Amino acid sequence: MRQATPQPALPLSLSWQDGRDPFTVADLDVLASRHQLFRQALPRVSPFYAVKCNNNPWVLRVLAALGTGFDCASQVELEQVLGLGVAPSRIIYANPCKPVSHIQYAAHHGVQLLTFDSEEELIKLAQHYPGARLVLRLCTQDSESIFPLSAKFGASLELCEHLLKSARDLGLAVVGTSFHVGSSCQTPHSFMQAITNCRRVFKMGLRIGHDMSFLDIGGGFPGKEGPDPKFEEMAGVINATLAQDFPEGSGVEIIAEPGRFYAAPVSGQCPSVPWPLVGHALPGGGGLVVLCFPTPVSLQALGTPMSLQALGPEPPLFSCLLFGPTCDAFDKLFLEELQLPELDVGDWLVFPAMGAYTSTMTSTFNGFPPASICCTLGPELRCPEEERGWAVGVCACHKSAPGGHAWNVRQLALTGALRCLGPCFYPVSDPCVVPQKFT
Repeated sequence: MRQATPQPALPLSLSWQDGRDPFTVADLDVLASRHQLFRQALPRVSPFYAVKCNNNPWVLRVLAALGTGFDCASQVELEQVLGLGVAPSRIIYANPCKPVSHIQYAAHHGVQLLTFDSEEELIKLAQHYPGARLVLRLCTQDSESIFPLSAKFGASLELCEHLLKSARDLGLAVVGTSFHVGSSCQTPHSFMQAITNCRRVFKMGLRIGHDMSFLDIGGGFPGKEGPDPKFEEMAGVINATLAQDFPEGSGVEIIAEPGRFYAAPVSGQCPSVPWPLVGHALPGGGGLVVLCFPTPVSLQALGTPMSLQALGPEPPLFSCLLFGPTCDAFDKLFLEELQLPELDVGDWLVFPAMGAYTSTMTSTFNGFPPASICCTLGPELRCPEEERGWAVGVCACHKSAPGGHAWNVRQLALTGALRCLGPCFYPVSDPCVVPQKFT
């Protein structure tokens, strides 16, 4: 068997980055390892990836091949996922307040699972999608999450019986419940109370006449190791509560909506420095550093940057403030000062674990474009070209594409979803894959 051609290592200076523009590197291998971790820790829970977290086309392609479902919040997200050939049964339209045109799009394309949390939404659905399978979203105690959501979404327990009766009277089918404990949940036991509340609503729904057989435990899982609660700790709480309230054999399908868990560790961003860290702009020394990549709105997603200049002997550190490139004085990456080595124009900083809520929330204010995104795929997920019979679908990239072809291999134990992912290192704008059906 001919060995696969060795692939070049990721360079620090890319040919299309001669101008020292910022770039993002997405390691698609991470998605496979995160998927394996999720399925092992929560064996009864099917992951439906939250598209809003990172909608990079290659991230979605890999996740579709891995067999995840998808949590979509708008017509555009539905179009993106359905355009990959993902079956409508693998999608939940999990926005409790939907425009009528988006509801009609979901109905036309057979996306049946839709969430709601108000009587107004039920009336819209009765008029425009009476055949939908509805999921009642409950509010949760999420005040200790970094991004609480229940102030905007979710019905109180006191309102649930009324909503279930209203759905019945409108001829609508409620099939289950959902909740979200808030993004970056800090208290694993929030899942315990929310799951128990769902059990109470299941009993209400069955009594009223609905066939309750679907549970969506939402997201809130950590995206990286750190001060946040450990994922394994969360999984332990969830598994124990499910065993008590929704035991195996109960006939309930259980899904979750992980976003940050999958996406955060995939990408790192690399901005260069157009304004050096020198002088005494701050009391006690240090200065201001302006970076050349637009600041993401989700500042809590930022990890402490690493300086490539600090990889040698340990340099002295200076207090500094990090700003984005725009003319807005509030374009600030951290509220507090950081300790960084002396930086000069053209030096690079590396921000790890930047895959979640960064590219999707980056502003183009002042005309600064988002960072270019480059995808990598390691050798363990590639196989020689003559073994492409393992794959499903057609590779549309040129034979001479730099970096060669990248194929998912059967070691991932994917059932009929192996496919070519194109060159192993390239800007994501380069098209490569002909869409295929994922069932």
